[in-house]
Amino acid sequence: MTPADLSQAIQAAVSSAVEAGELAVAVPEHVTVERPKNRDHGDYATNVALQLAKAAGKPPRAVAELLADRLRGITGVAKVDIAGPGFLNITLDTATAGALARTVVEAGEAYGRNEALKGLRINLEFVSANPTGPIHIGGVRWAAVGDSMARVLRASGADVTTEYYLNDAGVQIGKFAASLRAAANGRPAPEDGYVGEYIVDIAKALTDAIPGVLDLSEEEQLQVFRTEGLKLMVAEIKRSMDEFGTHFDVWFSEKTLHDSGAVEKAIDRLREQGHVFEQDDAVFLRTTDFGDDKDRVLVKADGDKTYFAADAAYYLSKRDRGAEVALYMLGADHHGYVNRLKAIAACAGDDMDHNIEVKIGQFVKMLRDGEEVRMSKRAGNIITIDDVIEWIGVDAARYTLARSSTDSTITLDINLLTSQTNENPVFYVQYAHTRMCGVARKAAELGVDKGTVEQFKPELLATEWESDVLGHLAEFPRVLATAGELREPHRVARYLEDLAGKYHRLYENCMFLPKGDEELSDTHRARLWLVEATRTVLANGLTLLGVTAPERM
Repeated sequence: MTPADLSQAIQAAVSSAVEAGELAVAVPEHVTVERPKNRDHGDYATNVALQLAKAAGKPPRAVAELLADRLRGITGVAKVDIAGPGFLNITLDTATAGALARTVVEAGEAYGRNEALKGLRINLEFVSANPTGPIHIGGVRWAAVGDSMARVLRASGADVTTEYYLNDAGVQIGKFAASLRAAANGRPAPEDGYVGEYIVDIAKALTDAIPGVLDLSEEEQLQVFRTEGLKLMVAEIKRSMDEFGTHFDVWFSEKTLHDSGAVEKAIDRLREQGHVFEQDDAVFLRTTDFGDDKDRVLVKADGDKTYFAADAAYYLSKRDRGAEVALYMLGADHHGYVNRLKAIAACAGDDMDHNIEVKIGQFVKMLRDGEEVRMSKRAGNIITIDDVIEWIGVDAARYTLARSSTDSTITLDINLLTSQTNENPVFYVQYAHTRMCGVARKAAELGVDKGTVEQFKPELLATEWESDVLGHLAEFPRVLATAGELREPHRVARYLEDLAGKYHRLYENCMFLPKGDEELSDTHRARLWLVEATRTVLANGLTLLGVTAPERM
């Protein structure tokens, strides 16, 4: 019995009391069931009686007693106690609690998946670094978190489109092209240009691929380096993302918004909504009506359209392509974009609290031997995604970057994350998985297995260590649903660390296999079911984070 099953049983108990005329309340759509920290308080607790007491016109304990009488008659419930002002503490019988192991094994990869977000269409945009250089460490964080977010949202039933926005239409692209031209001609980079080995590498690749390019005029060279250099840089970004295990459904070009006339059309649509005005020969969007600190320029006095105008067209494009929610994941230096993006949605007639969401990620730094690492050999002044992969590996990077709330600044300690110690969180979780696989291999060597469903006796999973693991396995669907609803994939990682800890304690205190001439017992079989169930959940969780579940380490 999972917490969701128990929640439904309590709802049914409330409904039964209402039908019997004992309670005059509306049956709650959801009943919160939690696992108490003190196991003396039972397997699960709920405060539903306190929530219903006022509407029922009864003391909370009286409501609790009405519900307790009904819950005590449910198959699998061993005991129901009333505590404090009216909490219901529920204890399951060992057979019902242990049966969860079979449920998990039979569900396999599907265990934990839910329909909390079924029908919700989300456009999830993340990374979106300018295509003028390699992905830097801030973008690496979004690559890990964004991809995990997409997996978690899909596991909760959402229809998710992942998207990378290529800022390929602005001034920075001209600077990029000028930097490539300078490098190809053996000159220093222009002021405010781009430097680093990657600029030299791309310039050389282009001169090798396009013989005679340096014989062209300066302006013609610039156009070649702009067009072809951008293609090579985007290809390099895609390669890095692929190596990191992050894949996008859509690579969206900002340039197409301008070339197609979408920016002009967006301004016209916003004007129809009544929020566009002109002042000093410029065109503005009145975003202050919706919480922005100042109105934003769409078209400058010289007729040039602003980045903000493209932002507005891009948001409308997402909505036109069917997204109910446009979810943006931006770096810490984009904090000022939150209100203006939400104002675009409001000016377009959308619900700024529903149709658009903006997540801000804080900074990341790396340490080696206690000292902060600041430089990259290839990029010159930033740490790149390739550096991160080389120094700590994809699994360690993805797990560590996804295990913390995006609101917090995090540090990647190279020495720690390449160590095989319990202080290394990704090793701690992956090692638990290898231990479970090791049990399965040893069982195969001994010629034993967990047996059939009919041979499984869940009531034998009765020790405190087995109960702790079972209780935590039961929580996985709720953790996953909450992670999706709150857009917080780090909850999955923290759950896995707790589960790994409970399994490590189980491993140290319970024998899974017979020793010596000992016969395989029903207790051994039951524990092998539990091991397989725990391995399943650990693997499911790691998959949601885009991290491998190794069988050996």
